[in-house]
Amino acid sequence: MTACAIEPPSTEGPGADGGGPAAACVLTVDGAYGARLALDGDSWFPERWTLDGPEPYAVPLPGNQPEEPGTEVQPLGDGRVLIHRLAERRHLFSLLYPTGPGTGELPLGGVECPGSGDRLTLLPPAPGGLRAYALAVGPRSSVVWLVAGGAFGPERLAEVPGRCSGGVWLDGAGRMLALDRELDGHTKTVVVDLERGEVSPLLQIAEHSDDRLLLADPDSGLLLISSDAPSPGQERLGWGVLGSTLPVRFPECLRLPDRAVTPFAIQPGQVLMPENCGVALRVDGAFGTWVGIWRPAERRLTCLPVPEGWLAGTGLWTREGALRLPYTTRDTPCGVLELPAFQGESRTAGGQGPASEGAPAKVPEAPRQASEPSPAQPLPARPVPLQQAPLGRLVTK
Repeated sequence: MTACAIEPPSTEGPGADGGGPAAACVLTVDGAYGARLALDGDSWFPERWTLDGPEPYAVPLPGNQPEEPGTEVQPLGDGRVLIHRLAERRHLFSLLYPTGPGTGELPLGGVECPGSGDRLTLLPPAPGGLRAYALAVGPRSSVVWLVAGGAFGPERLAEVPGRCSGGVWLDGAGRMLALDRELDGHTKTVVVDLERGEVSPLLQIAEHSDDRLLLADPDSGLLLISSDAPSPGQERLGWGVLGSTLPVRFPECLRLPDRAVTPFAIQPGQVLMPENCGVALRVDGAFGTWVGIWRPAERRLTCLPVPEGWLAGTGLWTREGALRLPYTTRDTPCGVLELPAFQGESRTAGGQGPASEGAPAKVPEAPRQASEPSPAQPLPARPVPLQQAPLGRLVTK
């Protein structure tokens, strides 16, 4: 059992424990706001980005003292920023907001995790933007906490046997949360009903495989999955559809040797058309970092140059199919490059920011497209199931 206790709200706010920022930038689900830790000389401070107006702009939210580099921040839908600080083994939460020339702070309370191996991190922003959640991981179990949006400070919602990681929302109401659970030496994805506190299996491709859910789109049901089932000992990217009886598929075009490929955004609004969803992926290799664009209906991954100062791994698809990438440079402290509705070509025209203004963009010295080889025989209509891995009714047997 995870021994994490609630603490009452406090005005104390010591910094967090070492390391770098947990994420370059965190966006609300609707893309209206972003939050990140910014650097002023040697001092870290929270910064909120407003992204739903005609021009993006940043609002600094410095406290009475600099933040530690490991401090987590997350924007809420009303423009306030949740900050998670660590003081010894106490996890403290507050809401930050601008108050004229200064920063207002509303303490929310804290959670104490006394175990030396315990850790607590914020979960990805929830749909609606009114609540925020955290995951406390102990030696034998994990606990989901409501840390903002409750009535009386942090609230313990559900306990999951095993050590959990990740966190993907499966619905637009912020009720069904998928977690990657390590139990008995293997990692499988489970779904937690936060309203009922119930836990049920979601994804099991093979008995001894490690299967993780990376992204999900509630509109279309498209799921992005990482698993070593097709290639034991090697993680591969695959995709499936929530509620479908078809097995998970692992495209060859997403298998790039000596490169790390991480999906970070799925195009919403494609109801009943998961194959048409655009997927944005961060591609890291010896030649730097760039953005990959892929759709399940296509057999190629198109790589695009990224704007200078891209907050790597951060971006948002609009329902119209445009991809928005936030960036910051000395000349543009708060900018967004918008790639227009993607039609399968390798281009970056039409956006705001360095790439559209003629500034040089770093492009890897590698083929711009990675395509699946053309088979001598037509591909089968359905791939070979990996232990019959349907994704039906939120539960995979």
